[in-house]
Amino acid sequence: MGQLIRTAEALLQAGDLGRCELVWGELSMMLPTGGRHGRLAMRIGHALADFVDREGLGEVLAAETGFLLARNPDTVRAPDVAFVRRGREIGDGFIDGPPELAVEVLSPGDRRGYVQEKVAEWLEAGTNRVWVVDPSEQSVTVHVLDREPWALGVDEILRGGPVLPGFELLLARLF
Repeated sequence: MGQLIRTAEALLQAGDLGRCELVWGELSMMLPTGGRHGRLAMRIGHALADFVDREGLGEVLAAETGFLLARNPDTVRAPDVAFVRRGREIGDGFIDGPPELAVEVLSPGDRRGYVQEKVAEWLEAGTNRVWVVDPSEQSVTVHVLDREPWALGVDEILRGGPVLPGFELLLARLF
């Protein structure tokens, strides 16, 4: 790498470093994901994009889209899938501020503490909802600021709540 990357601007101009995020001014490398992870992220992204496009609500963004969550030290995170409401600026750089919805699909090697830290950062930055998709449990846990998270099983319906009113996905279709 050879260069010190501590700011969102330095990360954006660094070129292809592979999968990484900037967490409180420190570069955090991420391993490529496996096939099941990619399939689940695509399925949930596809369901969200169909709904969001049909309703004209905004944009659904794929993994690798960076969101600038904090400054001094800078934090740029990239969820597996994100929704941003209509009217938000989406340009070539990182998106300023958090998405309205962040989706994280667990990989086999993810540590629970790491995932909980990421969920807390999304919520504290202003993300309305975070969905954590657990392939091994065939469940989705919904996280909302100042509420206990709740898990939905394979036979339940994932709803968009106030972020995506009317969105429903039977989790059996996801898994």
